[in-house]
Amino acid sequence: MTSHPPLLSLDHQVRMFRVLSWSSCHSTTWPRLLWILWVGLNPCSSVHQHSHPHSIKIPGDITLGGLFPVHARGHAGVPCGEIKKEKGIHRLEAMMYALDQINSDPELLPNITLGARILDTCSRDTYALEQSLTFVQALIQKDTSDIRCSNGEQPIIRKPERVVGVIGASGSSVSIMVANVLRLFEIPQISYASTAPELSDNNRYDFFSRVVPPDSYQAQAMVDIVKALGWNYVSTLASEGNYGESGVDAFVQISREAGGLCIAQSLKIPREPKPGEFDKIIKRLMETPNARGVIIFAHEDDIKQVLEAAKKSNLTGQFKFVGSDSWGAKSSPILDQEEVAEGAVTILPKRASIDGFDQYFTTRSLENNRRNIWFAEFWEDDFRCKLTRPGIKIDPEKKKCTGEERISRDSHYEQEGKVQFVIDAVYAMAHALHNMHQDLCPGAMGVCDKMDPVEGRLLLSYIHSVNFNGSAGTAVLFNENGDAPGRYDIFQYQMTNTTNPGYRVIGQWTNNLRLNVEEMQWTGGSRQIPDSVCSFPCRSGERKKMVKGVPCCWHCELCDGYQFQADEFNCEMCPFDMRPTLNRTACRPTPIIKLEWHSPWAVIPLFLAILGILATLSVIITFIRFNDTPIVRAAGRELSYVLLTGIFLIYFITFLMIAEPGTVVCAFRRLLLGLGMCITYSAMLTKTNRIYRIFEQGKKSVTPPKFISPTSQLMITFILISVQVVGVFIWFGVMPPHTIVDYDEQRPPNPELARGILKCDIADLSLICCLSYSILLMVTCTVYAVKSRGVPETFNEAKPIGFTMYTTCIVWLAFVPIFFGTAQSTEKMFIQTTTLTVSMSLSASVSLGMLYIPKVYVIIFHPEQNVQKRKRSFKAVVQAATMSSRLSQKSISDKQNGETKIEPDRTQPPFRASLSSAFSVVSHLTKVY
Repeated sequence: MTSHPPLLSLDHQVRMFRVLSWSSCHSTTWPRLLWILWVGLNPCSSVHQHSHPHSIKIPGDITLGGLFPVHARGHAGVPCGEIKKEKGIHRLEAMMYALDQINSDPELLPNITLGARILDTCSRDTYALEQSLTFVQALIQKDTSDIRCSNGEQPIIRKPERVVGVIGASGSSVSIMVANVLRLFEIPQISYASTAPELSDNNRYDFFSRVVPPDSYQAQAMVDIVKALGWNYVSTLASEGNYGESGVDAFVQISREAGGLCIAQSLKIPREPKPGEFDKIIKRLMETPNARGVIIFAHEDDIKQVLEAAKKSNLTGQFKFVGSDSWGAKSSPILDQEEVAEGAVTILPKRASIDGFDQYFTTRSLENNRRNIWFAEFWEDDFRCKLTRPGIKIDPEKKKCTGEERISRDSHYEQEGKVQFVIDAVYAMAHALHNMHQDLCPGAMGVCDKMDPVEGRLLLSYIHSVNFNGSAGTAVLFNENGDAPGRYDIFQYQMTNTTNPGYRVIGQWTNNLRLNVEEMQWTGGSRQIPDSVCSFPCRSGERKKMVKGVPCCWHCELCDGYQFQADEFNCEMCPFDMRPTLNRTACRPTPIIKLEWHSPWAVIPLFLAILGILATLSVIITFIRFNDTPIVRAAGRELSYVLLTGIFLIYFITFLMIAEPGTVVCAFRRLLLGLGMCITYSAMLTKTNRIYRIFEQGKKSVTPPKFISPTSQLMITFILISVQVVGVFIWFGVMPPHTIVDYDEQRPPNPELARGILKCDIADLSLICCLSYSILLMVTCTVYAVKSRGVPETFNEAKPIGFTMYTTCIVWLAFVPIFFGTAQSTEKMFIQTTTLTVSMSLSASVSLGMLYIPKVYVIIFHPEQNVQKRKRSFKAVVQAATMSSRLSQKSISDKQNGETKIEPDRTQPPFRASLSSAFSVVSHLTKVY
């Protein structure tokens, strides 16, 4: 009794119709699908026995299904177009070659013959769905015991052809469509070319497996390639459909997870591109010209048109493509577009050419390959000839096929890249059936009852468990999702490469990338890797200012002033005693300088100081040499030596101001800076005050004022000097002298000119305080000089002191604005030091020149004038003064000598006569004391 296959349950039928209903939303094939199902369910149909689509039938004990894109997609409503020699015929023949090898192998499925039902998908998912219903008709037979045909006859029941597994399909969109139907009937499916990551979803496509790695691996390999090339800004281009869109989605997702890679644009090529569509795509890509790298998941025809559009736009060399396995190492996409494709990096699952298949296929002919119903069509296309058919005239422009043509001899032949995977897919199914047969039918010859029918879910478990060496010698196995491991070869199309067709293997990817960058060539044979970055790396000393929302794009901002680059995104100020390095990546110590002896700022003060010291020493030596001469005595020897000492110290302070600062130098600066001027102006003030008091006293009486003796004058001078000394020592106690390095004074905008200045810790305010007492003495002395301006020219030193003080005041009035006006200058210390020392030297020179140089001149060059004059009797002076002014004066001390009588000038008025007499008295007192 003939056994019937198990009936499809109601639940299965409902699920199937849902799938078909879903499919109808995507096509207009719904009426045809219903018709095919009706044929399969109606045993009385006259077409039931002849309803198989145009297909290849190979008989066998166990039948495998096969889906191949024998023809291209048709146009204008026609489902199928021209024949596809490589992707269609080569792959189809590879399956038949594998079946022949398996059936002739005594070790694999012994005594069991594998058959096949091979269908054409015409590279269209909806058409493939229609064809694949052939595989499930055996599973949807109904119980026909109560059915009679319309003529009353009982239907003839034949055992339907049952397909246990399907090899295919090729395109991912086709495999997805077919997988949705096959899973309902639990028919395992092994694809040899579908790589969409979506098919790795074990929940939706649990009966789908593949011997090629999914595009998620390919996308990871492409991300690794892009990073190895140093690119971080690329565009993506995908053909509309599962293959292209899923591949790009995987690439974007992996790049996002990896970080450091940004997508400039993601463009899609429509299924049915309109005229000018590819020109628009190229124009869109040029909107981000820095993204020269283009990741392309597209079909061959789309790739070719993209290259044509780039060439048409004169953009040869602008884009550097990274192509998926649909490009691989094929010559057809780049035919006549080699210059545009130069440098393209492509990826292809690791494969090998199967020599046995080459020998098999090149021996195929019209006579020995009648089982392939499409082989005649292939023959005509491959040899560009026409076969004669009854009732069809041959085109006179085409030659007649003789049947004697031979593949590879009379036509170009190159094994299609997926042949290896087709063979591996058939062998995987065979190994799974072999292992299943050994477990379920041990020792049985042929198919036993436990394998009739073959239970699909059990077969699937055996498929996932296979592990054998495939046709290329590499292991064939599947993971829990039914995916093969990722093994890829990396190619680059090089114009200078001599190998045919110009592709060169430059690396491999097996879970990690191995890329020989030194073997890569780009446009014009250049070895320099082109840039594909949104923003170029910032130079040293520049920080990144990120563009919001685009992590690969930034602006470079220079760390200016005294900032250095702390990290990739931040600039920070150097410490106060440091400045940035030339590349602004770190800080370095600021050079420390001081006023050098050879500096232009020091040469003039030193020159003046040396001249002044020599002049001062000359005056002192001259005075000592002629100490007892009248001019020296008349100048007031004691105060003169004190005053000259002060002048010497004023000159000497210049050397301390220029000397390298140290604790001792700083202490002497504090002490002598104001002391020299204090000594000078204390002595000068004492002199002017003495003259003024004598002058005023002489107008009132002949009694000499108090404290006009030399000893008294010295005491007064030293008391005035002691005030300065005590103040300085109090300053020592409050703030001991020390040195500092001033980094703020010479800190210009250009840090290369920044210097730290080593100097004594004397602030401008402290300096003014130190000099203020001397300035007070100077002002007071000037006041007395003004009050004494009426003294006759013959009076001793009154006029020279006056001129000295006037000139000194002018010098110091000029000093103040220069000193404080340069407080903001980067040369502040040098200018102020020079100004101060020059001002002090000038004031000392004025004092020396006005008071002592004339005297030295007389002593040296006119010694005849340096003699003692006759002294008049002070009594006679008093009598003359009494007679002239009619005033009674009392006698001067008997100690005064001289018998000279004063004769009044009878020609002068009484007042002037009396005034002259008073001047004479004061003059006499001055010379005596």
